[in-house]
Amino acid sequence: MIDRYSQPEMQAIWSEKNKFSIMLEVEVLACEAMAELGEIPKEAAKTIREKADFDVDRIKEIERVTKHDLIAFVSSVAEYVGEDAKYIHLGMTSSDVLDTSFSVQLRQAGLLILDRVDRLIEVLKKQAVRYKDTLAMGRTHGVHAEPVTFGLKLAMWYTEMCRQRERLVRAIDNVSVGAISGAVGTFANIDPQIEAYVCEHLSLRPETVSTQIIQRDHHLEYMMALANIATSLEKFATEIRNLQRTEIAELQESFAKGQKGSSAMPHKRNPIHCERVCGLARVIRGNVTPAAENCVTWHERDISHSSVERIIMPDSTALLYYILGIFTNVAENLVVNEDQMQANVEKTLGLVFSQRVLLALVESGVARDTAYPWVQENAMRAWDEKIPFHDLVRQDKRITEHLDATTIDNIFDYSYHTKRVDFIFRRAGLID
Repeated sequence: MIDRYSQPEMQAIWSEKNKFSIMLEVEVLACEAMAELGEIPKEAAKTIREKADFDVDRIKEIERVTKHDLIAFVSSVAEYVGEDAKYIHLGMTSSDVLDTSFSVQLRQAGLLILDRVDRLIEVLKKQAVRYKDTLAMGRTHGVHAEPVTFGLKLAMWYTEMCRQRERLVRAIDNVSVGAISGAVGTFANIDPQIEAYVCEHLSLRPETVSTQIIQRDHHLEYMMALANIATSLEKFATEIRNLQRTEIAELQESFAKGQKGSSAMPHKRNPIHCERVCGLARVIRGNVTPAAENCVTWHERDISHSSVERIIMPDSTALLYYILGIFTNVAENLVVNEDQMQANVEKTLGLVFSQRVLLALVESGVARDTAYPWVQENAMRAWDEKIPFHDLVRQDKRITEHLDATTIDNIFDYSYHTKRVDFIFRRAGLID
């Protein structure tokens, strides 16, 4: 999956070359730390730094015999280093290398995703300000409610992505842990200073308490952050898909020259990118459950988690990176039909002002339980008979006994609904 949906920079992070390169750096740093502590000769550590290397094909060849990936890796490295290879991996267990390296990869992938989150936030901010005052219909239960602005929709997306950014930053920090603590995490055969040295050079912090492995609640929080972001993207994409429906026609994904929408119907322009975002977001969310189940292992460690995370983590980071790129492009090039937005606002013949009429009657002294049926009766008639609600209100003597013509005319003013848009935008940090 990663090869199909990822882009080169994300593919590189999850490549075998990068994985083994990080593992090699863990081993070399550990040797350097041991040399500083006087546990191995400094010349040996220097030789290991200069000569240590690996060959992916050779690792696979050795693993076919050993049936153990870490032993195969160390054996390949030893072939490059020579005699001093005897100092590599002293007092360490496989997970010291594998888990610490995995944390580095997760951090690298997270930071790459963070760049795209920042880019999307930038685009949403720009678009929100651009359409701040563009009147649009607010809908609840899929039914016309009261006017909003399209900019407010985008402002909500912007603030949600800002929150998602905070979650992602926390998750990256939480997963940036290493452990070089030995077979069951007791440091019986390795000095804790070695762990500290390795982690410092890899931009990690030592796991406070480990067993043979770094505990997978770190990974679960990371996966949940990815799923949370993916869910926001699906939410935004679903709104675009709905507003692109022919019956609404307020938005449209950009349509490139030469693009085809259907093999059968030449007129079709489908929201294919938003649909792709929605579909792949479901895959990412689906990986939360196995990430949670990976937290449960037998005693100090089993390997039930290992095969799972080698799939779900590369796939989830790659998919999120991919759909962030897709949706950012959609948002930046979105076709906004402002005329249709206005037409849709007016489609209900002024019914969006029903609450204003009700409130004005209450403010004039009419009991709410009395006023509500008056307004509702006129609203239903307007809709059923296709008569402007404004006209019916002005003709209803029950209402005009309490509201004069000027007051009624002022009620039917769209600017009433948008008067605090600037307040909301300032509170969101979108305008000064």
